[in-house]
Amino acid sequence: MQFSDRLQQLPAATHIASIELTDPTGQPVATLDNKPGQAGSVAVYHALATLYGGVVTPAAARLGLEWYAEHTADAKAHPGKHPNIDRLLAWADGTAVYGVKETRKTDA
Repeated sequence: MQFSDRLQQLPAATHIASIELTDPTGQPVATLDNKPGQAGSVAVYHALATLYGGVVTPAAARLGLEWYAEHTADAKAHPGKHPNIDRLLAWADGTAVYGVKETRKTDA
């Protein structure tokens, strides 16, 4: 399944303004803004957090890599090109659990 097809199956993330990823000590490691170029990653991380109780475990990271489909192979071939996938590649091989803090959009 292609990434674009997978995105259609994931829970909607249009209500999310950004996602902050935190390391096991609670320190921020990355922020994903819900904007063109990152909206797909916001959807993936939101779906993983929904399935795994607000965190990304190594098992969640492996599932996320499946969801990224053809982009995972490209990330492996070109380290640094897809930082949101690179992160999951590292986390999938580890034992740490990372937090996912979502900021909702406001109707300002």
